[in-house]
Amino acid sequence: MVAVTGVGAVVAALLAGGAAGSGGGAAPDGYWMRTDGRFAPPSAFVPSAAVTYDMDLVPAGAWVQVSQHTGAGGATTVELRVRGLRPGHAYGVHVHQKPCGADPAAAGPHYQHRPSKNPADVTAANEVWLDFTADGHGSGGASARHGWGFRRGEASSVVIHDMPGTKGARSACFTVPFGWAAGRT
Repeated sequence: MVAVTGVGAVVAALLAGGAAGSGGGAAPDGYWMRTDGRFAPPSAFVPSAAVTYDMDLVPAGAWVQVSQHTGAGGATTVELRVRGLRPGHAYGVHVHQKPCGADPAAAGPHYQHRPSKNPADVTAANEVWLDFTADGHGSGGASARHGWGFRRGEASSVVIHDMPGTKGARSACFTVPFGWAAGRT
């Protein structure tokens, strides 16, 4: 088990052998990770792994938590929890390929199980979608489960969009140490 404390605390446990490092880890028997953070603007004095680009929808200080469990067969569950967002607003959330940056585009495109430039492949079955509507207190969450796991180094962040689906602007981004499925390097 690896434990890192502080802002954006990460707890990652390899359920059996394998190695953890930047970009997560893989193990024949599975991988489990949970990380959280507080959103801050890109210009914040103290940088954060959680960056807000739209302070109206994702205020500075709002909280995010992402967890991942990848089982021995490669099936993966990703869970999202948030607090402090705009109450009643519907958000789109997807796993993206690259880490967050000051520019919302830094996170790159959505992670796809079967990489494709065909718009027909932009589906919840081929990507990790975590769309939700914040409750009256600005809290929300979602989970997605797939029979496949991430490829090493190709899933690095969760982007919160200003609307569900695939067309929304990037409101916030959280860099996440996703692990990869054994045999998918």
